[in-house]
Amino acid sequence: MRVTHAIVGAVGAAAIGGTAATGYALWEARQHALRRVSVPVLPPGAADLVVLHLSDLHLTAATVARREWVAGLSALQPDLVIVTGDFLSSAQGVDEVALALAGLLDTPGAFVFGSNDYFGAKPINPTKYFAGPSKLHGRRKPQLPTDRLRSVLTSGGWLDLNNAAGELRVDGLTVALRGVCDPHIRYDRYRVVAGPWPVDADVRLGVSHAPYLRVLDAMADDGADVIFAGHTHGGQVCLPGYGALVTNCDLDRQRVSGLSRHGESYLHVSAGLGTNPYTPIRVACRPEATLLTLTAAGA
Repeated sequence: MRVTHAIVGAVGAAAIGGTAATGYALWEARQHALRRVSVPVLPPGAADLVVLHLSDLHLTAATVARREWVAGLSALQPDLVIVTGDFLSSAQGVDEVALALAGLLDTPGAFVFGSNDYFGAKPINPTKYFAGPSKLHGRRKPQLPTDRLRSVLTSGGWLDLNNAAGELRVDGLTVALRGVCDPHIRYDRYRVVAGPWPVDADVRLGVSHAPYLRVLDAMADDGADVIFAGHTHGGQVCLPGYGALVTNCDLDRQRVSGLSRHGESYLHVSAGLGTNPYTPIRVACRPEATLLTLTAAGA
């Protein structure tokens, strides 16, 4: 009888512990944070250029609090906005994106798409990430209103960098940008934009949703000053003292989020703001946006 009581007590304690852990993970996924970093890449004597990097919003009709938090970022008045994809998780997310970014669309900006801007989210088994990057399981026909999303984003002049390049004039600086569509689903075509940068560029920025090495290597070899990416969710579930368990791509765990070097380039990977709506949890990895202050090199 004592053994039975002990077993029941252990099971009950485990259930309570599991419920508490799940509750915490759900709570942390709603604790949005603003990160700030500096990157010394501008020409000597240039004034600072403040870049707001957003990624992995995964907006749906149910993510009102996240949308409102993003909308409040317009008060930061950045000089430039870079968004590295996965705006959506459902078709209803397009209207939410329009509301979230309304105060930023008249700021110079650029974007690429992620897989969830083409394909709707679906239930997943999180343990499959340990076997390697997630796959679309043969779903090849886009299901979401990507063109309508593109129209919202370009309405104020943002550059569509999906396998494309462009320039923006920002506070007296010529900003050259090039990007690829999502490498995670092999939509990237870097060869379309590869090669020398414009000779008048003051700073050279590469943009990709997923930080796959084939894209990072190519951008760094071509001389990008900063490469922006997202996709990893910072690991989404991290262990204190160990970090991310997976990156969902071929990037090493140590660079799953934040600022690092890739060759001679700087790499900034955003941990992103959202999650798959079927796994709305984060552990030791708060959802984030980042303000990168680009400063004069050697200053």
